[in-house]
Amino acid sequence: MITATELVKNKIRTIKDFPIKGVMFKDITTAVKDKEALKAMIDFLTEKFKNQGIDYVAAVESRGFVFGSALAYNINAGCVLIRKPGKLPAETIQEEYSLEYGTDKLEIHKDAIEKGSNVIVIDDLLATGGTVGAACRLLTKAGANVKAAAFIIELKDLKGRENLPEGLDVVSMLTY
Repeated sequence: MITATELVKNKIRTIKDFPIKGVMFKDITTAVKDKEALKAMIDFLTEKFKNQGIDYVAAVESRGFVFGSALAYNINAGCVLIRKPGKLPAETIQEEYSLEYGTDKLEIHKDAIEKGSNVIVIDDLLATGGTVGAACRLLTKAGANVKAAAFIIELKDLKGRENLPEGLDVVSMLTY
């Protein structure tokens, strides 16, 4: 009998030389479109975070959105969207972070969470940790207690955990 982890791993497609030569891109869309794999991913996340007193799931644009609202629903939490600049209509706070070719920013609504709320961050993949590290800083700036960061895929060789806050619970379904 195949495990849930094996099911998901078998559904993830690898694209050679995307987005640049030398990169082996892990394409999660082939797993998300499969109803059993999608259920397995959401069930995995739910099991990790149910009954943990989480107030909000903070989903990082855009693939984090796929998992964020379903997870929030399953653990009886709200869902906060972390977006690129200019996508949110009300007053925002933002966090800038470094990329290999420059900088980028993430934003949330200024009133997205109540101070002292317990929050987990969700994204599809942990690579270098720059985006989720910025998301954690942004949520902390907003007054959240960031309890964990969760991913379907973690690329261990890129050492993304090193760019996340010390002591943060990091959960990954698959590692490559």
